[in-house]
Amino acid sequence: MKDNTYKRSVVPSAILIGLLIIILPLSLDPFRLNLMGKYLAFAFVAIGIVLTWGYGGILSLGQGVFFGLGGYMMAMFLKLEASAPELPDFMVWSSVEYLPTWWIPFKSLGLTVLGILVIPPALAYLFSYAIFRRRVSGVYFAIVTLALALTLTVIVIGQQGDTGGANGITDFRTLLGMDITADNSLRVLYFIEVSILAVVMLLSLALTHSRFGKILIAIRDREDRVRFSGYDTAHMKAFVFACGAVLASIGGAFFTLQVGLIAPSVIGVVASVEMVIYAAVGGRISVPGAVVGTLVIGFLKSYLSEAFPEGWLYFLGAVFIIVVGIMPGGLAGLLEQYTGKYRRKITDGILNH
Repeated sequence: MKDNTYKRSVVPSAILIGLLIIILPLSLDPFRLNLMGKYLAFAFVAIGIVLTWGYGGILSLGQGVFFGLGGYMMAMFLKLEASAPELPDFMVWSSVEYLPTWWIPFKSLGLTVLGILVIPPALAYLFSYAIFRRRVSGVYFAIVTLALALTLTVIVIGQQGDTGGANGITDFRTLLGMDITADNSLRVLYFIEVSILAVVMLLSLALTHSRFGKILIAIRDREDRVRFSGYDTAHMKAFVFACGAVLASIGGAFFTLQVGLIAPSVIGVVASVEMVIYAAVGGRISVPGAVVGTLVIGFLKSYLSEAFPEGWLYFLGAVFIIVVGIMPGGLAGLLEQYTGKYRRKITDGILNH
């Protein structure tokens, strides 16, 4: 049964990756492929939300914090490269005379990547473990993460000389001398992004089908019983929350590379709620569903925000209500329901004959 369940998860993932890495690059122009790369940056966050919310029962409304941290760290490296040997332009406009000390490590791409992979999950683990030890969970934890997103947004906007303020960090074109705005470069970035996304999907599937994944489900459903069995549930929940944070950070870094800027808007509440909706629409316990949900909502957002700029947020809210109320399993749940009925029909047909 375990092997069949794992296979039913891996096969759709393999098909989806094949579509992303073979079919779409052959059928989309550079602009559309870059747009696809932007959507896939959020797919990393959605997979993290599947792990934390779908399997761990931890609803976070502040994943934009870790997405923003990864995006800003990558932007800092790109901006320093573009400005060298001078200070970044927004620092000059703010009368900053010396590069802030905490910017110096981001002169190195290696240290930047290390920071993207280490700093967000470390902060996420320490932050969440302190809360989970006090047995704060559910809607209370969601409110705390919401407040965290609001607080960080205010801090980033208020530090004009250090972070670029409300405008964020913009105006960079190169990565180690490569023009990241050129069509060929965007294509290379897309393939790198999809390759890393494929690895993340496979690792996430392995995690969810491991013993740890089963314990996570038990914690989600009856944490008190798991705690009485001798497990440190606070540690396990903090660990999976840190996993979600590092995936969000990686997504933020790719977002900066694909879009060419990073701004406080990706840290805020609206962006964080959108990220939850990506996972909910695709299926909060489905890794490939999270990717599909991200692509579906991403395309709808691009179209509807242009056609109905003032009504987009109402549509987003309606989608979330419909998913939670009518199809809690998301698109993956509907597919599983259909394929399950199809398999039962085949089995019944075999038995009848």
